[in-house]
Amino acid sequence: MPDTIELSLIPAIDQIDPRDWDLCACPETQDGGRPFDPFTTHRFLSALEESGSVGPGTGWAPRHIVARAGGALIAVAPLYLKSHSQGEYVFDHGWADAFERAGGQYYPKLQGAVPFSPVAGRRLLTAPGFEVTGRAALLDGMAQIAAEAGLSSVHLTFCAEDEARIAEGAGWLHRIGQQFHWFNRGYPSFEAFLADLSSRKRKAIRKERERANAFGGTIRALTGDEITPAHWDAFWTFYQDTGSRKWGRPYLTRAFFDRLHEMRDDVLLFLAERDGRPVAGALNLIGRDTLFGRYWGCVEDHPFLHFELCYHRAVEWAIAQGLARVEAGAQGEHKLARGYLPVPTHSAHWIGHPGLRDAVARFLDAERAAVDEDIEILTDLGPFRRVGS
Repeated sequence: MPDTIELSLIPAIDQIDPRDWDLCACPETQDGGRPFDPFTTHRFLSALEESGSVGPGTGWAPRHIVARAGGALIAVAPLYLKSHSQGEYVFDHGWADAFERAGGQYYPKLQGAVPFSPVAGRRLLTAPGFEVTGRAALLDGMAQIAAEAGLSSVHLTFCAEDEARIAEGAGWLHRIGQQFHWFNRGYPSFEAFLADLSSRKRKAIRKERERANAFGGTIRALTGDEITPAHWDAFWTFYQDTGSRKWGRPYLTRAFFDRLHEMRDDVLLFLAERDGRPVAGALNLIGRDTLFGRYWGCVEDHPFLHFELCYHRAVEWAIAQGLARVEAGAQGEHKLARGYLPVPTHSAHWIGHPGLRDAVARFLDAERAAVDEDIEILTDLGPFRRVGS
């Protein structure tokens, strides 16, 4: 193995051959199957860039880091120079405010992430056989680049737990968050899943689904060539409504959904129609063993329709396809009553200024204890039947 590893930053992912990137991001697809994580694939990240969802004017400037040994690409990481903290879902606004009140400059910073996607997965992407040297090189390179450029920090968000542990060993700070995921316990049907819940939760979900499906229309599950450009027109309307209410302005451009149409074999769209008109929809990406719920929106309000499209239909489809779990996005304790359980998420943070680093470290110690306790309590309060009941 060559001893010398060369690191470089590239301002656009199309400067790397998709086959080389995906050999690091999703080597499992060499057998022709789906990736475990569709969000770090070359085509997904390229869709964000080519659609203008990231890039000039967005505060997300691509600076992907690439490691080569002997001329061969051995590791990559999606990396962005950020001028704000929007679209990340691991919140550091308080850190930025405190540092700038003390006279520091928090922005720009480096963000190792999939933009606008609170989906856990590998961020230090390595070719097979280079897992140890590749990840170490990427971490060291990010920190060195930030230090030499005088940047305040580097943030590796929604990374894999082992990546966070490795980063922690290299002097980074480890942060733990929380999401709610649904896990398939080998259920043959949705009814079998319901039978695993307490009687009260089971009855509540049945009543909720009955009311949701009485909205006066039909719900369809569309994937592959069942999805047409007209469906993206409808979903863009839904997305704009949700984005304007949650974030002030939508993060993704209309052109992104045109690019997503090219990936439609990996897309699942639940569409509610009434009187021949789409009134609500939920967008999911399909991984090898996971269904990833991403966006929801509507033009009509109907009781419980959001829960039906985003949670119950997702679980039902995952069971039918034999998937291991459903990840339905960030936060949301309301998911607990619908069979989703709390799980930890991980991020790693390199902080350049010693005073800021010490303050963040103390904050993270307290936050970690609170998150651990919250997960323990919520798991105990979960919707599943007690053994013997």
